[in-house]
Amino acid sequence: MTTLPLIPATSGAPAARRAAMPPQHLADLDLAGRQALVAELGEPAFRAKQISTHYFGRLVRDPQLMTDLPAATRARLADRLLPSLLTPVRELACDDGATRKALWRLHDGSLVESVLMGYPDRVTVCISSQAGCGMACPFCATGQAGLTRNLSTAEIVDQAVYLAGVAASGAVAGSPARLSHVVFMGMGEPLANYARVVAAIRRLVAPAPEGLGLSQRHITVSTVGLVPAIRRLASEDLSVTLALSLHAPDDDLRDELVPVNQRWKVAEVLDAAWDYAARTGRRVSIEYAMIKNVNDQPWRADLLGRLLAGKLAHVNLIPLNPTPGSRWDASPKPVEREFVRRLREAGVSTTVRDTRGREIDGACGQLAAAEDRDIDPATAASA
Repeated sequence: MTTLPLIPATSGAPAARRAAMPPQHLADLDLAGRQALVAELGEPAFRAKQISTHYFGRLVRDPQLMTDLPAATRARLADRLLPSLLTPVRELACDDGATRKALWRLHDGSLVESVLMGYPDRVTVCISSQAGCGMACPFCATGQAGLTRNLSTAEIVDQAVYLAGVAASGAVAGSPARLSHVVFMGMGEPLANYARVVAAIRRLVAPAPEGLGLSQRHITVSTVGLVPAIRRLASEDLSVTLALSLHAPDDDLRDELVPVNQRWKVAEVLDAAWDYAARTGRRVSIEYAMIKNVNDQPWRADLLGRLLAGKLAHVNLIPLNPTPGSRWDASPKPVEREFVRRLREAGVSTTVRDTRGREIDGACGQLAAAEDRDIDPATAASA
């Protein structure tokens, strides 16, 4: 594990007042909205395109580096359009630098996490949509912390822009220098912050200078199964991948592991997922954390196989990354392999997720929890 030097937070904006939400940022607005705001400041509309090109096209977050803007104009626009949103607290790296985790402090003191993962053919970032989470899944570090607040659209987008800049710097050896994939699998339940998450997706996929210009098909949105929001997302004319955190095929166990199941049962959640697949043509990713002696029995693999057989779905088995002091542990590898075998025998496409970042508290919420407890993150996993 390597501890990286902190990169200073964006300069040019005064410290934000303590408030429920941060000040408005250019990433909160589409290009037309930015142009209107720039005009209100007495500047020509083309300034919005200039500053947007720096932020989204060149991944420049420091207004002082935007030297094609007159100094007085730069300061005025920065104060209004580029407030500092994310202050780095810690950045850790492992896997020979291919996995990098950032812990941020927001303007109100809240903590959130993002992860960059480099592969030979792509660079993926995992971003947070909430500070904490209100879904209360007992095996999840973020769920144990509870919900602090929703993130703004710009707080979500700024995580991706920052880490896209890290990739562009060549810091991730053996990987492309351009961010290509974003997964909403960080802290929080994305569909519980629906409007801002959808707005963030639109910024991520809009061509520069309006946005980052990513492919919709390279965006994944995870949910524990908020059925009305899944159905609403299906009507957004977006081609993002839906990842359903199922974790149990039966209501009795899922009621415990994913408490929202007490409101929307397995059958109803899956029905919404199949509707999403039918309307978008996108295969649903079924996320299933393998928890020792809890949800890893052969009969549950068989039940899951029957529920998914013939559907446009893929199972992503996740070796559990236990949190400090937790009673939950990962399934043994032989149990995991038998689970995979049974699902594939049922005709269900199945893979086991690559285990990245265990040395740096890779599971969402662990680094933030360590910071809150004032524990060295290098030793938190064994605390």
